[in-house]
Amino acid sequence: MILLDVRHLGVERVIASYLVETEDGLALFDCGPTSTLEHLRAALAAEGVAVADLRHLLLSHIHLDHAGAAGSLVHENASLRVHVSAVGAPHLVDPSRLERSARRLYGDHFDEFWGELAPVPEANIEVAGERVVGFDCFPTVGHASHHVSFLTSDGTLLAGDAAGVRIMPSEFVMPPTPPPDIDVEAWYATIDEIERRGPDRLALVHFGVVDDVARHLGDLRERLGVWAERVRSGMGEDEFAEAAFGELSPADRELFAHAIPPWQSYLGLKRYWEKRDTPAGAG
Repeated sequence: MILLDVRHLGVERVIASYLVETEDGLALFDCGPTSTLEHLRAALAAEGVAVADLRHLLLSHIHLDHAGAAGSLVHENASLRVHVSAVGAPHLVDPSRLERSARRLYGDHFDEFWGELAPVPEANIEVAGERVVGFDCFPTVGHASHHVSFLTSDGTLLAGDAAGVRIMPSEFVMPPTPPPDIDVEAWYATIDEIERRGPDRLALVHFGVVDDVARHLGDLRERLGVWAERVRSGMGEDEFAEAAFGELSPADRELFAHAIPPWQSYLGLKRYWEKRDTPAGAG
């Protein structure tokens, strides 16, 4: 497994993709957005690999920082098989709803941040089951309803965002909680399931490979609960951001905020509690 830094907006250690060997050739785990394709190609070339050499694209979920370039990669490599959850697959084939939602969230910054969101032909889609190109695959919902993770034969969990954000070599772990479908209780269950499967290491897209798995997951569980309770108790956005990021050094704070903007985390948890507190059938 080789970590590829796709350098989002030119910044290092924000978004990773991973080049992995499978029982059916080379695969990428997550690919970043289209805006980082030039850096992805360069990182692949440094390993002697071209987009045309890839057989598979394994997607943790369909958020743009993880899967935005999927359609563009398929246009470069028409034989590329794109593995994604059943929930996420329709949004890759027709990304118009995903793009509308993201444009509402990012406004005028959408194109700069993410670039083109090209559709993936349905013929290239493989709905991820329990085994994918020799890896175990299982739902890891909570961050997103369409999230899956892959456990390789050497004990590496290709985790996506299910194991949180930690900009290595920092020891600080944060739960990315953007709208629209954060589910805190489901995320606790996901952390339990990851622990049950006992990976030796976690490959984080934000950012790097983690070996102290037990401590990392324990910190993730604890901080998810703290953040959720802060928002539930009525803490405002500015206060939440200061409390969430205040423990970090200025340099780390800038990197973490790039990977996991505090306003997004606040809005995601606010929406979660509003949904939880709305009686069934109301509205």
